[in-house]
Amino acid sequence: MPADPVPLRPQPAETAPRTETPAAQTGPAGRHPHETLDRVMRAEVAKVTDGLSPFATAKAWSDWAAHLATAPGRQIELAHKAAENMGKLWAFGLQAAQDENATFAPPFRPGTNDHRFQHPDWSRPPFNLMQQAFLATQDWWETAAGDIRGMDHRNGQRVRFMLRQMLDTTSPSNFPLTNPEILEATRDQGGRNLKRGAEIFLRDALHQISGAEAEVTADFDVGQTLAATPGDVVFRNELLELIQYAPQTGTVHPEPVLIVPAWIMKYYILDLSPHNSLINWLVAQGHTVFAISWRNPTEEHADLSLEDYRTSGIMAALDAVTAIVPGRQVHACGYCLGGTMLSITAATMARDGDDRLASVTLLAAQTDFVEAGELLLFLDDSQIAFLEDMMWQQGYLDQAQMSGAFKALRAEDLIWTRAVRRYLLGQDDMPTDMGVWNADATRMPARMHSEYLRGLFLENRLTAGRFAVEGQVIALKDIRVPLFVVGTEKDHIAP
Repeated sequence: MPADPVPLRPQPAETAPRTETPAAQTGPAGRHPHETLDRVMRAEVAKVTDGLSPFATAKAWSDWAAHLATAPGRQIELAHKAAENMGKLWAFGLQAAQDENATFAPPFRPGTNDHRFQHPDWSRPPFNLMQQAFLATQDWWETAAGDIRGMDHRNGQRVRFMLRQMLDTTSPSNFPLTNPEILEATRDQGGRNLKRGAEIFLRDALHQISGAEAEVTADFDVGQTLAATPGDVVFRNELLELIQYAPQTGTVHPEPVLIVPAWIMKYYILDLSPHNSLINWLVAQGHTVFAISWRNPTEEHADLSLEDYRTSGIMAALDAVTAIVPGRQVHACGYCLGGTMLSITAATMARDGDDRLASVTLLAAQTDFVEAGELLLFLDDSQIAFLEDMMWQQGYLDQAQMSGAFKALRAEDLIWTRAVRRYLLGQDDMPTDMGVWNADATRMPARMHSEYLRGLFLENRLTAGRFAVEGQVIALKDIRVPLFVVGTEKDHIAP
């Protein structure tokens, strides 16, 4: 059986190491006032653009346009592509006109994540022609924005992404008169769907303007129905609280489990409703579980670094766990960004001969950022500098500024389909445990987020063998404990 929990111990602030932060990242000290003025200006612009750099956008468009203008072969190819798509569209229209009940396959199909055209009437005239015309246009622009010899590959990807966002605004599924599902609902409900949709839109607009937190129903009350596995806070410092969950069986596994969630989200993603809670399942199997609950930083914590999250975070939690359950190794589990930091911690422990880990489990946690999905389209020197200026002014990056980029990666599903359902079909979102968790906003401290974006995302130092901890480089290959790694196929952050 595990030992009794140690008394709750506040951690003095001086135990969290601090290194001097460059003024370029956290403040104007030592900077020329002209440069400070420039940073304030960029930070104000960033508030309007949700942190997206207009300079990086202009660079991508100009690179693509200049190379296309001097590529007559590509221009001829695009003319042929336009004629080919137009021919397919005409042939489809003639077939549909002859027999509207025909089941022949359309020439253009939506993507696997595109759920805008699932209503059966999209296969009937005239809606099938509208759908096919939109998809044919989308197909042509995908080719037009393809790589051209000499053009920066990243700029080509960014242009394709932005073109897709612009085309999504013109989809026939977005308008009442060209969407058969909206027309059907309006006819059957006598327009009440549009009335409900207007009410939902007004409520959302007022919520956005006021910045008020979303109301949570009693069915999804954090601490009662969510994050409800019984546990006790057994350790606390300025960065985290450590929660201990006692096993619910007579026989107890000797080695405890330490869960390291991401601080980009609340910890209870792994303790949602009892039926889909990893923590609840583990204690039901006889495991003693510890979970970190990270502090949600404010502007006062702008100087928190990645190293702070290792030392005052994972290492401090591991020290507390081994004090409560002495003489036992610990099974560590890291989720998302928490898994990335756990990997760094495990590699550092391996380098230093610290053998307190029994195993490491990584859930959707990136260590190699070479192919980090479309999120990389938002990251280059210009974009990161723009984000740094915004964080420099407010001290953190908040959840709303992060979620906008994540939604844009799946705009057809997360933005447009949802907007049509709510504002035109009048179907409000049904509350779910995942939805409540997702709306529970978190923030990222300015210094840590800058180090994460530059050192890991942009420069990929960890996999390249150039990531230093306490002045010495670490290597993931030094980790010798068993690893269980879960990768995700469709995750827009860690594919």
